[in-house]
Amino acid sequence: MSSRNCRWELLVAASLTLTLALIHLAEANSEGDALYALRCSLTDPDRVLQSWDPTLVNPCTWFHVTCNQDNRVTRVDLGNSNLTGHLAPELGKLEHLQYLELYKNNIQGTIPSELGNLKNLISLDLYNNNLTGTVPTSLGKLKSLVFLRLNDNLLTGPIPRALTAIPSLKVVDVSSNDLCGTIPTSGPFAHIPLQNFENNPRLEGPELLGLASYDTNCT
Repeated sequence: MSSRNCRWELLVAASLTLTLALIHLAEANSEGDALYALRCSLTDPDRVLQSWDPTLVNPCTWFHVTCNQDNRVTRVDLGNSNLTGHLAPELGKLEHLQYLELYKNNIQGTIPSELGNLKNLISLDLYNNNLTGTVPTSLGKLKSLVFLRLNDNLLTGPIPRALTAIPSLKVVDVSSNDLCGTIPTSGPFAHIPLQNFENNPRLEGPELLGLASYDTNCT
C-alpha cells in the first residue's frame, strides 16, 4: 500500500473518530439540557442540585446522577431531597435512563406523558409527593419496567389498562390516591396484592373480565 493511501486511511479514521466524539458530545449535552430543565422546574431549598452546572461537557459529574461507560445517564436519585415544583417533560429525552427516583418530596403537577419514551426504564418511583392528574397511558410503553410506585399522591382517573401489557412488571403500588374504576386482573396485575390499591375511595375492586366496565363514571 502506498504512503498516500495510508495517509488517506488515517485521515478517514481520524474524521470518523471526531464525528463519533461529536455525536457523543451532542448526546451528553442533550441529556444535560434535559436534567437542567428538571432543575429549573424545581425549588431546591437544601441545594442538592447545586452541582448541576449546564456549562459542563456532560452531566456525569453531577451529584445524584449516574452514567454508564458511554457517559449516558442511567440513574437520577433525588428521593427524600425536600424538592418542590413540577416534573419537566424533558425527562423523556433520557433514553438510557433505568432508574428515576424522586420519591418523598413535595413535587406537584402532573406526571408528564413524555416519561413513556424512557424505553430502558426499570424503576419509576414517584411515591409520597403531591402529584395530581391521571396516570399517563403512555407508561404502558415502558416494556422494561419492573417497579412502578406512585402511592401517596393525589392522582385521579382509572388505572391504565396499557400497564397490563408490560411483561416485566413485578411491583405496582398506587395506594393512597383518588383513583377510580376497577383494578386490572390480567397480565402482571394477577400477582399484585390488593393492599397496593388500598385507600383509593373511588376504586371499586378487582375487574370482572367480560362482566364489568372498569371506567364507568371514572374521571
